[in-house]
Amino acid sequence: MEVAGIPVTTLAYPKTVRLVSTARLREAVLASLVDTTEEFAELAEIEAATSTRIHAQATGISGLAANELVYDVPHAHFINASFAYAKPREPNRFNGETRGAWYAALSVETCLAEIIFHMTEFLARTGVYQATTDYAEMFCSVSGEFVDLRPVPNHPALSPDKVTGYPEGNRLALGARSAGLNGIIYPSVRHDGGTCFAVLRPAAVQSVRQGDVWRFSWKGKPQPMIEGPLGA
Repeated sequence: MEVAGIPVTTLAYPKTVRLVSTARLREAVLASLVDTTEEFAELAEIEAATSTRIHAQATGISGLAANELVYDVPHAHFINASFAYAKPREPNRFNGETRGAWYAALSVETCLAEIIFHMTEFLARTGVYQATTDYAEMFCSVSGEFVDLRPVPNHPALSPDKVTGYPEGNRLALGARSAGLNGIIYPSVRHDGGTCFAVLRPAAVQSVRQGDVWRFSWKGKPQPMIEGPLGA
């Protein structure tokens, strides 16, 4: 089987890793302001009115149906958020403006390289390399049928130039979803020798658990200091 001339591989990896900002894992800031279950319910109602994830889980959103999301599994809200929140003005390599994806890698070193590239690029826009941020490891297992870009490392979807690579990647992701596949496995563009996954279906993200924390610090230079693992 192929999608757009790219082979499809049946694979199973019991442990992949994703790095996510620890700010996304913390308890809601407003939760500390309530004293009763009634007040917490009111807070939850306010959150539901403004949360894209909760709206997606209830009724679906453009590009993502509610019945595609996962429920009653560990970290379900976090899995769903990765698909519900997309960046309309800045799509990623294998997801567009209406639907997110779960990006992961085989090694944390690959994740570190990806975070450094994207955060440094963001800081370059401001002209100020001053930031400290913590990222937590989120492990998961993946299996099933994936479009396999490893045999074709020169595919346009893997171009380091976003203007070329991202539209091509999104077209390939659309073809993968239309064919009922779980995602795309591909050589990392930012870490030589690394292997990455773009999981395109929430149900394909399995057995999520949290690992250690890594700290990135930019102190006036494009290259950050990295501390870790720091422990969960």
